[in-house]
This record gives sequence, structure tokens and C-alpha cells, in this order.
Amino acid sequence: MITFFDRLNAQVAASSVGTWFRLEGSGHVREREGSRFLTEIRAGVTTWAAMAYIISVNASIISDTGGTCVCTSPNFCATDDVYLSCVAEVKRDLITTSAAVSALASVLMGALANLPVGMAPGMGLNAYFAYSVVGYHGSGFISYREALAAVFLEGWVFFFLSLLGLRQWLARIMPQSLVLAVGAGIGLYIAFIGLTSGGLNVIGGSTTNFVGLGGCNSNDWVDGLDYYCGSKVMRSPTVWLGIFVGGILTVILMLYRVKGAIIIGIFLTSIISWPRPTSVTYFPHTAAGDDLFNFFKQVVTFHPLTKIGNALDYTSYKNGNVWYALVTFLYVDILDTTGTLYSMAKFAGLRDPVTLDFENSTIAYCVDAFSISMGALMGTSPVTAFIESATGISEGGKTGITAVVTGLLFFVSVFFAPIFASIPSWATGGALVIVGSLMIRTVRDINWDYIGDAVPAFLTILMIPMSYNIAYGVITGIFSYVIINGSVWIVRKASHNRISPPSYDASEPWVIPPGGIIPPYMKVLLARYRRRNEGSGGDYPFQVRNRQRSLSVDTASQDNGEGAKASSYAETAEK
Repeated sequence: MITFFDRLNAQVAASSVGTWFRLEGSGHVREREGSRFLTEIRAGVTTWAAMAYIISVNASIISDTGGTCVCTSPNFCATDDVYLSCVAEVKRDLITTSAAVSALASVLMGALANLPVGMAPGMGLNAYFAYSVVGYHGSGFISYREALAAVFLEGWVFFFLSLLGLRQWLARIMPQSLVLAVGAGIGLYIAFIGLTSGGLNVIGGSTTNFVGLGGCNSNDWVDGLDYYCGSKVMRSPTVWLGIFVGGILTVILMLYRVKGAIIIGIFLTSIISWPRPTSVTYFPHTAAGDDLFNFFKQVVTFHPLTKIGNALDYTSYKNGNVWYALVTFLYVDILDTTGTLYSMAKFAGLRDPVTLDFENSTIAYCVDAFSISMGALMGTSPVTAFIESATGISEGGKTGITAVVTGLLFFVSVFFAPIFASIPSWATGGALVIVGSLMIRTVRDINWDYIGDAVPAFLTILMIPMSYNIAYGVITGIFSYVIINGSVWIVRKASHNRISPPSYDASEPWVIPPGGIIPPYMKVLLARYRRRNEGSGGDYPFQVRNRQRSLSVDTASQDNGEGAKASSYAETAEK
């Protein structure tokens, strides 16, 4: 029996929308089998529910830099009311930014690249931006404005690398174990942030062991040092609220495959934290608490960017540290976004198993690059593809309609800034730990059977969270890989392959991936150019025109009248 929904799916598939997105039944030569309009909508809603946590989490992480605010007492920023009030305004701006740039990037990815992949400020990249580059309360090696300038330029560099096909090729040429190790290391990094002051506050500082157990109340901090607990650890009620509701309950919901389990855990923890006369309230009866509560009561409003809009320092490119940050962002983003896009394309059945490329890869990377620069103008860290897109794909999402729906829901979220801005850090800490646990599972595919692959991968995973810096982990992995495996290569070449490690056969082969460095669209243009000029024997266009002109002249000198004109015209038309 044909239902209303079946007719609607068929009508949309037969329309220009169905043709553009290659829905099944559209008649497109490369229509995507099993794709249905209503299924794509459901998949888009599912992807948004899985990604929506990034709105509050990204704002919480980036606002730890202080943004454009200035702390007059560097050692006591956490108790400077004027500074904290400014940071609260920055966080509200970042709520708007996170939702808006996610909406823009996701809609463009779906509409132009036709991929069911949601886009948003990347986890890991935002942590690197906040804690390694700008630093907590601006204690890093460059300022917030300079970091945005680096991200803005990174986007345009990526844009041109993507057009030339270099970005795709560089990602595919990297040793697979190192690529997987970077993803796992970022997962540990994110989980560590979720356990520290950026989240649950389970881990705090220690004057003897660098880190130690935290969770004490602020009046028990050692010598006024933020989050250094001398005694009475794990006494804060917000810590236990975040652990049990934002953490354990969320995991249980995920076990039973409840859609949007992470965002449910975040909002449930937040709702418990919103009433004022409780020990876990996010709105204490202080000047800062009153300001937060007054904004929260607006519920639905549009909050314009007042602190971070177009905050780039365009004069900072003469600073060497900015270029250091730029190069690191480039490399980490290549691994992050490229790896995620490839894995999502494979999961959706859109990746070529021979060339390892996927449909519309050049457009997808150009959209990603453009979104990175637009995000910098709005004050946030690099935008990237989200692994949570797998939830929508598993719901049947196969086309860009999924991403467009996700983007539209992010756009609606822009107007709920007061709600997202009132989500406390202990509500998002559990989500960070859970996301980290999902990212680290890539270690299963690392080649642990050959120590030349295993040690560089392990060092990468270890150094990223331990140094609190993704760049240091990546550099450590690359250098150790080159030194170890380069030495083996030299010895084998010098001995004509007679001296090799006993387990060398278990090593991961390093090969240049098939498909070449030239992007597909360039191959198509070159093929069309060759076909157009085959009739001229391979001559270039200007040579063809010259030969046609000479043939016309020679024919005219031999014949007279209309016959000469007809012969000349025939020669020219044939060519």
C-alpha cells in the first residue's frame, strides 16, 4: 500500500531537489541507492542531536582564553569580578558563533558537496587553540587576536591546497599508524580537559606532582592557586553531579542507543544546576551570578557579537609565533578533518576503494577551508567535520540533505543563546570524557606488531595529553618515525636488503596512494581539453587557428568565385 510518505518521497525525488542531491528515483546516473527524502530529514535531526553539545562545550573551552578581555591580576583571574563579567560576555558571543558557523558550514557541505556530514568547531582543535596557543586566561605564547589571525590565514591556505589537490594527497600519504595515533591522542587530550577545571574538576593542580586529585571548594584552594586542592578533595557537590548525571547516566543512555544521549545528559545536569537556592547552582547570589541569571531568563533572544566579532590582529603576521601556530593548525587540521571526512565517506559508502578518494572531495575540502576562515572572523577555532555524523548516516543519511537539515537546526539554536550560555562546565565535562573515549578507539587499528610503527604511534598518543599540546605530540611522532624507520631503510639499502629486522614483514608498508596528486575535477577538464583538440592532431588552439587561416588562403588562390569560398568554409568548419 502506497502511503502519503511514499508519495512525498517519490515527488521530491522526481523534482530538481532530488536530482541535485541524487536521491533514489531521481533518474540521476549516480543516484544513491536507498536514499529517501524523509529518511534524510530524520538523519539530519539525529546528527544535530549528537552534535548539539558542541555549542556549549566549544564556548566553554574557548572562553577559558579570556577572549579579548584583559585580566589585571594574572595570578587571581578566577576571582577578578570585572574580568569574569567580561569573560561571561565572551562566552555568550561564542554561543552565537558556535551555532552560527556550524549552521553555515553544515549547509554548505550538504548543498555543495552533497555529503551527509555535519560541520562545527572541532574538538581537539579548540582545546589546542585555547590551552596550548592562547593559554588559560591568555597565558600562552600569542594573544587571542593573533591566534584568530593564524586560523583565518589557515583557512585560505587550505582553500588553495584543496583546489590543487595537495591537501587530499598529503593526508593520504601519511603513515596510517601516525594518523590513527593523532586521533587517539586528541581523544585523551579532550578527556583530560573534561576531568580538569574545564569540566568536572576531578583533576587539579599539585605543587609536588604537577597534577593531583581535585574537586575541592574554592575556599580550600592552596595559597589562592586556582584549582590546587591541599585537602578536602572531591568535596564539591558539582563534581558528583557531573560524574553521575552528566557522565554515568549518559553512558547508560548510550548503551541503550538513546538518540541524543550526550545532549540529554548535558541538559539534565544543567536543569538541576539552574535553581538558585541549591549547593550546585550555576547562578550564585553574587554580581556575576546575577548577571548570568538575568541573561538566562531571556530564554529566546538573538545575542549579537559584542566582544569577538572581527577581532583578528591583521598586523600579527610579522610575529614568528603566529606562523608557528599557523603551521601547527595546518598539520593537525589536515589529519583531523581529512581523516574524519574519509572515514564518514567510507561509512556512507561514498569512497572509492581503489583511489581512496570520495565523491566531491575537492568541493568538500574547499567548503571546510572557507568555513575555517569565516569561523575565525566570528572568533572561534577551526571548523571541521564531526565524527558524530556517523549517527545520522547510521539512520540512513546518504546525501547532503542530512547535512542541510543539521545546519538549519544549528541556525535555530542561535536564538536560544541564553539556554546554551547557561550550561555549566560540570555539565559538559562528562561529555568531553565520553567523546574522548570514542576517539581513542582508533588505537585498535594501529600496527602494534611492528615496533617501528608502534613506538612512534605510542609516543604521539602519550605526548599530546602530557604536554597539553597537540603539536608537540605530532612532532614527536613524526621525528621518531623518520629516525627509526629511516635508519632501517638506510641499512637495508646499504646491504642490498640482506640486513632487515626479523619482524620487518609485519611493518606497515609506506606507499604513495593510487589516484595521483591531481584532483578529479582537473582530470575531467584535461580530458575534455584533449578530446576537443584531438581532431587537430594535438595542436594548441592558436596553432589550429593559424593552420585554418593558411588553408583558406591556399584554397582561395587555386579556385575562383563561390567555389573557393565554399572550400575555405568547409576546411574551417571541419577543423
